[in-house]
This record gives sequence, structure tokens and C-alpha cells, in this order.
Amino acid sequence: MAQFAPDKAALRALRRFRRGQGQVIGLLGGSFNPAHDGHRHIALEALRRLGLDWVWWLVSPQNPLKSVAEMASLPERVASAVSTARHPHMVVTAIESDLGTVYSAETLRRLTLLFPGQRFVWLMGADNLGQIARWRAWQSLYDRAAVAVFARAPYSGKALHGRAALRFRAARLPDGACRSLARHKRPAWVFLRTRLHPASATAIRAAAKTDVRLLQD
Repeated sequence: MAQFAPDKAALRALRRFRRGQGQVIGLLGGSFNPAHDGHRHIALEALRRLGLDWVWWLVSPQNPLKSVAEMASLPERVASAVSTARHPHMVVTAIESDLGTVYSAETLRRLTLLFPGQRFVWLMGADNLGQIARWRAWQSLYDRAAVAVFARAPYSGKALHGRAALRFRAARLPDGACRSLARHKRPAWVFLRTRLHPASATAIRAAAKTDVRLLQD
């Protein structure tokens, strides 16, 4: 079993979850470069519709599928997530930096070992459902946690016909089962149609660049 390392800041901050039993924790991973209200919208919907006790925002040190060129520093992105989350049942953590994990499948494996009394639900947008088959050991995510996918234009239609959706087609549950998702035998996942949020980290970065150029002119 993985050993808890209390000397590391991110792990130390989550120590209280080692004592609890049977809580349902949603895991919202991402670069959060920057975090925005679209992320918060998904987290709030997850708390409400999935009956979660908590949502952990897992701020990735570096997404292996994204370029480092425009990536803000980890402390900046953590601060962005903290200022955006603003909810007593949301926890922002850079735990991957303490665990030394790069890939989501390995992060989830370590979390299930470190917090054996808790149940995890992996949260993601339809854009990630469409590309998850590119992730290392992606199928193991479905073995270790229930999965909730949130609609996101314009990715939803294509994602629902993609490799992951087809591979786990028999494990998809109806919307009405979402509150009991974490208790279902894995693999189990739902696709949730929610109010679409227009926020985009890419658009926010592009707007910031435009503002800088205008100030320099």
C-alpha cells in the first residue's frame, strides 16, 4: 500500500480525508490555465446532480498532451483555481506534484491506495471523452472510478461515437441513475446534458494577449 507522506504540503492538506469513510469525491483534473467559471459550473453541477460530498480540483503540473510554451506556473494556476472555486465543498490541490505522477491513470491509482475509505468519481467534459483513448492506461480509469461526462459544445456528438464511448457502451447508465453512480459496480459512467457554459481557457489567454498588445501600441 502507498505510504502517506505528511511532510509534503499537498498531501498534508488532504490528511483529514484519510480518516473519513464512504465519502464520494469528484475528481476534476486539468491544467486550469487559467481556471474559469466553466470549470466551476461543472463542479457545481457535479455536486448537485451526482450527490458528491466533495469536488477536488486536481491542478496538473504539466499535461503531457499540452505544450509548455503558454503554460503558467503551477503556483499561478493553483491560485487561479482557488479564486475560481469559492465553495466550502471544493478543494484545490496540486497533489500530483507530491505524488510525482504525470498520467491521470497513475494519479487515480495512487489516490485509491492513499484514500481507501473514499469513493471517487472522475469528472470530465465531452472534449476529454473524445480524446481519452490517447491517454496512457485510459481504460484503467473506468476500473478504479465511476466516470461522469458533461456535455460541452461542439464535442458531445463526436465524443459519444468515439472509441471510449463505444468501448464502454454497455456500462453507460441512464441520467436518472447519476446520484447513485458511485455505488454502481465498475465500469459505470453517465453522460450529463447540462446548461452549456461559454468560458474557455484558450479564449481567455487569447484575450489577455490582445490586451497586452494594445497596451504596448
